[in-house]
Amino acid sequence: MAQFVVQLRFDVSETDRRLEVRPAHREYLASLREAGKLVAAGPFTDGTGALLVYDVADEAELRDILAKDPYTPADVYEIATLAEWQTLFPFS
Repeated sequence: MAQFVVQLRFDVSETDRRLEVRPAHREYLASLREAGKLVAAGPFTDGTGALLVYDVADEAELRDILAKDPYTPADVYEIATLAEWQTLFPFS
């Protein structure tokens, strides 16, 4: 397994659309958390984006997960960062 950090940058011109889709997005994230694929996630307090940490087999699995996120077809974000992450101090 590998951990990846994904930073999303929200399209501020699509805030209304993003908020409309957000309940489905959060349900999807909850299912990933239950499946052990999502370690942590949350939006930035200024509303410009979010940070997510995934525990997946590889980048291909992560990209498949991202493709299935309801935010993706709504086209309300761009990926600012997608990088494999080495945990130094794990979450408890």
